[in-house]
Amino acid sequence: MSEADRPHATSEADRPRTAQEPRLRTRARDRPRTRLPIHVLIALPLALAGLIALLVTGNALRPFDRITTIEARMASKSDYFKDPEVQRLLLKHGLRVDIHRLGSRGIATQSLKGMDAVFPSGQPAAKLILNRQDHSVRSVRPFVTPLVLGTFRAYAETLEKVGVATAQPTADGGRTLYYDLDMRKFMGLLDGTTGARKTVGDQDKDGTDERADTWNGIGFDQAGGRSNSGRVLVRTSSVCESNSAGTYLSILAFVANGDRTPGAGAGDEGKAMQEAETVAAKIKPLIDLQGMWADEQADSYLSDLGESIAPISLIYEHQYLAHQIEYEQKYGKQDTDRVLLYPTPYALTEPQLISLSDKGDRLVRVIEDDPELRRRAIELGFRVRFSGEDGTSDQLNEYLGTRGIQVPRPNRDETKVYEPDLDVLQEIINSVGSCPPPVLDAP
Repeated sequence: MSEADRPHATSEADRPRTAQEPRLRTRARDRPRTRLPIHVLIALPLALAGLIALLVTGNALRPFDRITTIEARMASKSDYFKDPEVQRLLLKHGLRVDIHRLGSRGIATQSLKGMDAVFPSGQPAAKLILNRQDHSVRSVRPFVTPLVLGTFRAYAETLEKVGVATAQPTADGGRTLYYDLDMRKFMGLLDGTTGARKTVGDQDKDGTDERADTWNGIGFDQAGGRSNSGRVLVRTSSVCESNSAGTYLSILAFVANGDRTPGAGAGDEGKAMQEAETVAAKIKPLIDLQGMWADEQADSYLSDLGESIAPISLIYEHQYLAHQIEYEQKYGKQDTDRVLLYPTPYALTEPQLISLSDKGDRLVRVIEDDPELRRRAIELGFRVRFSGEDGTSDQLNEYLGTRGIQVPRPNRDETKVYEPDLDVLQEIINSVGSCPPPVLDAP
């Protein structure tokens, strides 16, 4: 038998393959189902509640809303727009404010190119800005705040002992937070016409040698063994850029001019300017004593090193009240180390939000119309003002009372300082501060 005819064993590889039908496997009825992890079950109600809240408040699509950014140049009242709650309320309207910080007079005298809105802290700067516009603009004055002097208890008590300051009474007879300051007597300390003094020469060029007072000279070193041989003075920001410093100059000028607004009733511009120059020469030494200009007075005063930086700082009432509100929330009590001096005569400042574009118009309208933003302003220590609403100081006082914070007493001396006309005020500011000429742009 040949090899070809001999039978061969069939290999596994040579065998034909048989295709098998796929099997459909089903889960046994008695097999338990896989359960969700416990942390997922706990989170589900919270997520559902959050979704319902977003739907109810209309914020479910907020991440998809278009946010309008408003470029704004602001002075000290930028504190309001920096507040997280104010920012949240503005986002509800689709607005975000990008703040460019600058002093009020700096805002009024420098370029406004690219700005949608400006927020100077007082009327003189606001008028300068409005005068530069070639068309009518939208604006609002949302609140007022008095100009005050922030100091520390030992210094206020020293001023009280020499008859310059008077403590405001408290409801419970405890330590007061507020003092009324007689500006005429206080200016006597600043220029050395009362108290223990040393001669420093003819400061105001009126032919009479003035004498300067020191804190130890009026008795500061007699309380608690402390000592300060420094001059009695007020630390201010630059009069060339700051509304607060300009308003402080208005108070000094008013008192130095016999409780009359310089230039008022002068009859002609020449006499008004001459009176401004005379008054400026009298008050310039009271400002020059501090040396270099300082910025951010409230931040320095309210810092841990505030007392070592300056015994008295020029600030706004709302900055102090906001500090007290925050301090009470954090510690459950008032900060009784820091106190306020309310000048007599007094001066109110009226910040004005001015629109420079369509986007700025939106911001002004929201500030005018949103009651939540007004309520938040009160919680930040502002005295809110809107037409048709009365008792705004009462609203602030009521809020302070609910927080256990002493309410400032209304000034019994109702003598109010009215700022001079713009040209006269500019002359006083430029003379006292030796200010550089402004660099203005087109409206």
